[in-house]
Amino acid sequence: MDTEAQPTERDRSLPPDPEDSSDTPGTEGRSRSALVPRFTDRLPGGRTTLTLLLCLLFLLAVNLFVARPFEIPSGSMEKGLRVGDRVLVNKLAYTFGDGPARGDVIVFDGSGYFGDADYIKRVVGVGGDHVVCCDGEGRIRVNGRSVDESGFLFPGDSPSTVRFDVVVPEGRLFVLGDHRGSSSDSRDRLGSPGGGMVPVEKVVGRAEAVVWPFGRAGRLEPTDAYAKVPAGEASAHAAAPMGGGHG
Repeated sequence: MDTEAQPTERDRSLPPDPEDSSDTPGTEGRSRSALVPRFTDRLPGGRTTLTLLLCLLFLLAVNLFVARPFEIPSGSMEKGLRVGDRVLVNKLAYTFGDGPARGDVIVFDGSGYFGDADYIKRVVGVGGDHVVCCDGEGRIRVNGRSVDESGFLFPGDSPSTVRFDVVVPEGRLFVLGDHRGSSSDSRDRLGSPGGGMVPVEKVVGRAEAVVWPFGRAGRLEPTDAYAKVPAGEASAHAAAPMGGGHG
């Protein structure tokens, strides 16, 4: 009688023996690994590099479509903004609502009007406004209303030493620096093509806050200096520039 143990087929009704489990990953394990982008295995640094790339793309998208920093290149916007300050420019400020308003501090592309660079100035007149320098007290008048700009003008500066009397065409902006004695702005180009007026489509965005240096970081407070200026009427006056240059 053959007493050697004979191989028997496992009863298929019983659960599999845990000890018989293979080290080969199952379907579930393979599906989990498939969730990780395959190309990360080819990147130096793997997932860390991918994360950094995604963060960079996000920052580039924000810079392109939403906001970007702008370095103040000169003292033309003192006292509020100093040379070397970095301000955050909101590129969507005028996308879904009204255009630039009087008193807004804007960054604009000066190509063809001011120079091949970006500039930062304050909006003093919008399309249809009649802007005059100056009244009997030396203040700028907009649509017949004298404006007290002392809240943001550089200490000791007058509103303007250049006399002018202009009507801002529709779709254009009359802009001035806050440091009037050290600003190249609309006054300098009154006799040039465009009359020193910046096209609205050249506006990059509205300056919202100082983000550097940290000691000066903070929101740029809006001004109410122009709040009582009435709406302008472009047909009420003819544009009549009276001078050029700045003092």
